[in-house]
Amino acid sequence: MKILVMGGTGYTGHNLAKRLLQDGHQVRLLVRSRSRVALLPHPSLEIHEGDIRDRAAVDTAVLGVAKVFNLAAIYRTASAADQDYRDIHVEGTRHLLEAALKYRVERFVHCSTVGVHGDVQAPPATEESPYSPNDIYQRTKLEGELLARDFAAQNGLALTVVRPTAIYGPGDMRLLKLFRLGARNITPVIGTGRIFYHMVYIDDLVQGFILASEVDAAVGQVFIIGGEERMVLDDLLAIIARITGRRGRKVHIPALPFQLAGSLCEKVCIPLGLEPPIYRRRVDFFTKSRAFDIGKAKRMLGYSPRYGLQEGLRRTAGWYKEQGLL
Repeated sequence: MKILVMGGTGYTGHNLAKRLLQDGHQVRLLVRSRSRVALLPHPSLEIHEGDIRDRAAVDTAVLGVAKVFNLAAIYRTASAADQDYRDIHVEGTRHLLEAALKYRVERFVHCSTVGVHGDVQAPPATEESPYSPNDIYQRTKLEGELLARDFAAQNGLALTVVRPTAIYGPGDMRLLKLFRLGARNITPVIGTGRIFYHMVYIDDLVQGFILASEVDAAVGQVFIIGGEERMVLDDLLAIIARITGRRGRKVHIPALPFQLAGSLCEKVCIPLGLEPPIYRRRVDFFTKSRAFDIGKAKRMLGYSPRYGLQEGLRRTAGWYKEQGLL
C-alpha cells in the first residue's frame, strides 16, 4: 500500500514513516528539502520536494496514495508569524483534504494535539472535554482539526483525528530540557510542581496512528493517544533524577514573575524577529495541568501502550547519554 506521510522530517513523522516501511508499505514524503530527511534510503521510500502551502505540490503528493497521515506542523519560534501557523495548520490541511477527496484516498488520519483542551481543570480530560487553546499554535491546530472534521463529514471522507499527549523517546529533542532539569542535583521548579503531565512513548504513539488508519470504527472519530500513567511534575522529575543518579532536590519558585516576564519578552522580541529568552508557553508547562483519559482509544482501537513511564524514561535518558546530551 502506498501511504503519504506529511511532516516526515519531524520526530513523529520520521518514526511513523520508518515503521510503515518496516511493515512493507510504500511511503511517500512531501518535504521542503531532501536534506532534512533523516530516513535511510529505501527502495519503498519516495521523496517529493514541496510545501503543504503549495496546492499543486500537495496534489502531486496525494495522487496515487491509499492513505494520508497529516502530521505537518510548525512550532513557536521568533521567525514564525501568526499567519505561518494558519497557513500550515489550516490552509495546508485544506489543501490535503481537497486532494484526498479528489483522488479518492481510502483513509485520512489527521494529527491534532491535546493542547486544544488547554489547562485541564477537571482531570482527566476526554475527547469531549471543553476546548481552551492558549496560544497561536494550539488555536490554529484546533482550527485545522475542526476544518478536517467538518470537511470529512460533509464530503464522506474517511477521516480520523488523533490528539497525542506529550511525545518522548530516543531521538526526541523537544523534551531534552525536561530531562536536563530532572537530572540536576538541585532542580528549580516554577510553581507548585503538583500539576499533571501526561506523556506518550513514541512507539506507542506510532501504533496509535496505525490503528487509527486501520480500524473501521475509527472513521469519523477523535482519539486521545497517551501513555497509561498520568503523573504530577514533581514525581516525574524525581523519576528522571533517580534514573540519572542525581539527588533531585527540588526548589519551588513562584510562577507569576516568570509568567509576566515570558509575556513581556514575547511582545518585545518576536516583532523584532528575536528569539525571546523566555516564552510564556514554556512557563505554562510548569503551571497548566494536562491529564487525559485514553479509554476511548483502548475500547475502539484496541490501543494498548507497551511502554510504562519508567521504561520509556529510562530508554530516552539512555539515548541522551549516548549522544552526550545528558
